[in-house]
Parts: sequence; structure tokens; C-alpha cells
Amino acid sequence: MTLILETNTAVAHAWWWRTGDGPVAPTDLALLSNEERDRAARFVHQRSAVSFVAARAASRRILSGLLDVAPEEIRLGRRPCPGCGDPLHGPPAVLAPATPLWISISHTHSCGMLAVARVPVGVDVEAVRDFSVADLASSTLTESERRVVLGIEEGAARTRAFLRCWTRKEAVLKAVGVGIATDLTIVETRPEHSGPAVVATGVPGTPSSWVVTDLAVPDTWAAALSVPADADGSRPEIRLHQHV
Repeated sequence: MTLILETNTAVAHAWWWRTGDGPVAPTDLALLSNEERDRAARFVHQRSAVSFVAARAASRRILSGLLDVAPEEIRLGRRPCPGCGDPLHGPPAVLAPATPLWISISHTHSCGMLAVARVPVGVDVEAVRDFSVADLASSTLTESERRVVLGIEEGAARTRAFLRCWTRKEAVLKAVGVGIATDLTIVETRPEHSGPAVVATGVPGTPSSWVVTDLAVPDTWAAALSVPADADGSRPEIRLHQHV
């Protein structure tokens, strides 16, 4: 665990874990703040509440090992949004104890993820499921992405190609700190390439380019992680762990 605290900014760590369909585990709920518990109570679907609570609890347990404090002592919040400065919808952050580490949290059906690095980092995980890619393509994909994705025969391969685009976009925009409020059709993720892709977002006050890497999670999900691109073009080292 101490490796994450090294000064090497070229290393990012990500953890993934499985979550059930419910009910919410009391031991998980006990680790959340009052604000987080209120948010969990507002979810319409129990599955969403379970995923959210598990993600916040698991993140605290992992960070507890990294920061050498009890998970109950870890206070999560947000950094100010780099786009508008609003402290309510910027990227997630560890508010206490003090740490130079950046974090990103994501959760979907039956899976959650935490990414940690010494530089801005974003992670996204999505469940692989049936949906109409064609209906979403025009509002989420660039012109070249549409050619690649819609050029694949309808079915599992097309769905996975779309999710590669989506998770890469989400990971980059979460690393930037603005989330999917940005026009997704201007964020080019080069889905035809399986290796790390360099992505530009054009958000003022943030790095001009980002390296996004697909993560080798089980086939039930698709996931990606992003960090700022180095000036020398080197690729970051991503270390993926399963949290149980």
C-alpha cells in the first residue's frame, strides 16, 4: 500500500469491487457522513443506493490503508469546479486528513471503483447491458467515433465499442473535474485503438491533453482511467487491484 504514497507521479492505482443488489449493508452506511446518508435515502432504486453507499464505504476503507487513519476519520468532499469555481460539483477530494493525493470514484450495477494518484485522475466504470447505441450516438460521439462504432454490426461488439468511448470520455472529464456537463461530441477518444489514447478537452485552467487507459475489469463491465499526459509522451503506469 505504501507504493501509492511514493513521489512518482507516473503511477496511478485503481481498485474495483463487487456490490450486491441489497439491502444496504449497515456496516457500510455507518461509514458515511450525514449528507451522504441523506443522498442515499433519495435514490429511487435500491440498487442505486446500494452502489452509492458501497462505493463511499469501500473508498474510505481503501484510503484508510493508504493514509494510516481509521476509515471513520476520512472526510470526503469536492474540489472547486475548474470551470465555474462552484465547490458543490467539482471532482471528489479527501478533505481530511490532509493529503496530496487525488481521487476519483465511480459505481455502476454490481461494481464500484476508486482511483488514486498524485496528479488529477478520473475513473469510470459502466455495466455492459443492452441498449440502442444508434439512439445515443448523435448526442455522445464525435463524427469519427460514429463511423467506427456504427460501422460495427449491431450487437455485443458495437455495444462494447460504444462503452469504450463512453468510459474514456467520462474518465477524462472526471479527471478534468467538469464531468459530462461538457459537450461529449467534441471529446475524441479514438475507439479504434485498444492502447492508451491521448484526449484533449479544451477546458481552460486544466491540462491540455490527457492519457486515458482501458482497465482490465471482468467482461461484465467496461472501465477506463485518465491522468494528465506527460510532456515527453510517456505512458503512465496503471496498477489495478481488486478490493474485497
